[in-house]
Parts: sequence; C-alpha cells; structure tokens
Amino acid sequence: MPVTMHDVAARAGVSIKTVSNVVNGYAHIRPSTRDRVEKAIQELGYRVNVSARNLRTRRTDMITLAVPELSLPYFAELADSVIQAADAQGLTVLIEQTNASRERELDVLSGHRRHLTDGLVFSPLALGPDDLEHFDVDFPLVVLGERIFGAPADHVTMNNVAGAYAATEHLLSLGRRRIAVVGAHAGESVGSAALRLAGYEQALADAGIPLDPRLVGEAGLWHRSTGAETMGRMLDDGVEIDAVFALNDAMALGALHALHARRVDVPGDVAIMGFDDVDDVRYSVPTISSVSPGRPQIARTAVELLVERIGARPDEPQVPFRRVVPDSSVVGRESTGDVPPGGGERVVSVQPGGTETVEVVRRAAGN
Repeated sequence: MPVTMHDVAARAGVSIKTVSNVVNGYAHIRPSTRDRVEKAIQELGYRVNVSARNLRTRRTDMITLAVPELSLPYFAELADSVIQAADAQGLTVLIEQTNASRERELDVLSGHRRHLTDGLVFSPLALGPDDLEHFDVDFPLVVLGERIFGAPADHVTMNNVAGAYAATEHLLSLGRRRIAVVGAHAGESVGSAALRLAGYEQALADAGIPLDPRLVGEAGLWHRSTGAETMGRMLDDGVEIDAVFALNDAMALGALHALHARRVDVPGDVAIMGFDDVDDVRYSVPTISSVSPGRPQIARTAVELLVERIGARPDEPQVPFRRVVPDSSVVGRESTGDVPPGGGERVVSVQPGGTETVEVVRRAAGN
C-alpha cells in the first residue's frame, strides 16, 4: 500500500495539517517539528501527490517560454538559460515555437493553453506597437525583446542602441572607417534591427564619418545564409569595406564564410563584429568578436519577475510593471585583432553613452 500523509503524521507525532504545511513549504513551522516530519517522510518513502496538490493550489509548477525560432543559436541558448533559471525555482519549462507568425503569437497570448502553465515568458517578433491591447492578459506575463514597449507586463530587453554604438565605436578605435552593416531591415522603426542600426549610425556621426548607404546591407531573417548572401552581394558589387558589423552572430558567421570564400583576410583586410555572443562564435576560425547582451541575466530576471507575479496575492496591491535592461559588454576576439590567434578574449563593459574603459582579458585554455 502507498504511504499516506496520515502515516507520516503518525510517525512524526504531528497532525496531518502540519505534514501538509511542511510539504507545501509553509514558512512558520518550528525547525524541530520540520525536522521530525522530513525525517518521517524520508524513512517511509512518502511521495507527494503532485496532481492533487496542483488541483488544490491551482498551480502547475510549469511556465511557458514562447520564442520565434529555436534553430537560431540565440533563442536556443536563451531557452537553455531560462530552463536553468526555472529549475533553480523548482519550475519546469514548456517551450512554444511561434515561427514569427502573427497568428501563432496571438494564439500564445489568447490563453487557450494557459491552464497548462502558471505564466508566460514571451519573445514576440511578428507583433508590434499596434498590438498592445493583446498583451492585457489575465495571467502572469513577462515580455522579452524589442518589438513591444509599454505593454501591461514586466519587460526584459537588451541595451541594443548602446551595444551597437559600442561595437561600432570599437571598430573605429581599431582604425576601421569603412564599416559595413549586415542585417538592416528597410523601413523598420521598431525592433532589434532598427535599434542596432541607430546605434551604428550614431557612432559614425559622433566620429565625424558620413553614413554611406552602400555600406548598409539589408537582410530578411537573421540566419547564416542571409549573412553570407548579403556580405557576398556587397563584395561582388565592389563595395569597399574594412570592417563588418553583423546585427547578430548567425549573420556574422555567414559573413565570415563569404569573406573566406573570396579569400579576404580576417582581420587583416576586414574585421568582423557580431551581436549576441552565442557559443558558436568562440569556435569559428578566426573566433568572432561580439556584443554580449547579458543573456543569462535576461533569462534569470525574466523568470524571477514571472515567479513574483505568479506568487502575488490577489488581495495585495499590484507591483508596478517594470522594464529591466541587463548589463552588456563588447567581447573582442580574433576577428577584430583584439587578441592573437588562440589568445582568448578581451571584454569591455558597455555603458549607455558608449564603453567604459575597464577591460578584462580572458586567455584561451592552455595560454
């Protein structure tokens, strides 16, 4: 016969209510009593009936993470970071891939499957500023990314403009003057592409360098293939460049492929800088410099904000919605000549007005 809560109570010499309070993490229990109950649980091998507890508390101990595309390294690594952060909170993560489809993103917000989880961490890509009304939902929600600002939800975003400014400023500090951008979206006024392009343009303006439209390479979805296509097109058209700022790392890898295919020396002839600091750029040849937007902090903060909303009591005043921008940094590697081959990486923290001249050099293993 399975061990019951009655059995645990009898073994520990306490009431069933006390056992329930211990199992459910009630804080106001004497340590000696808690120890007796936990010892009885261990000795008897008692297992909590999770389904019954969830029905009683209306909690599932699961959260949803909705992202556009897991094949993109950034979102795959973000999902991993969210899973780790959720695990630390005793939560399981259900992942939904929206494929940047407006219909699927609206479905995520509709709440049709929200009974399966306690809250949602959502990174929209198809929805925009005109869709704020859809974010007024009756379940805990944390928004990620740069498509939606001002939604009635907590928001964790990136330091996009400052990060792109710092990346461009860094390339300028290395003597590069013909800096191509890979990944612009024509006519976009919101979103990562618009914000990162704005940071690039501001850095050029502050350095007294006119913007050359031929150096702004457009791309659709931010994949390796579009980075290679955009870079190849610019090179084949004879556009003179001495550096590349790819608006994400997948396109930086594609641009590097296009440069290698045309036997352009990196970083001798052309330096490369990406954005997102995904794991792949540490293993390319040469290793690729990138802007690190603080992905682990983004994931951890999003989960913590969501957990706070999930645990909020309806009879208490609601905490105002918050927008959090994690710390970011420029990580210099071989593709910009910051370190010699096999030399590791050089890290400079990003500040809203540019970079802070405090750097840390991390050597590669064995150096």
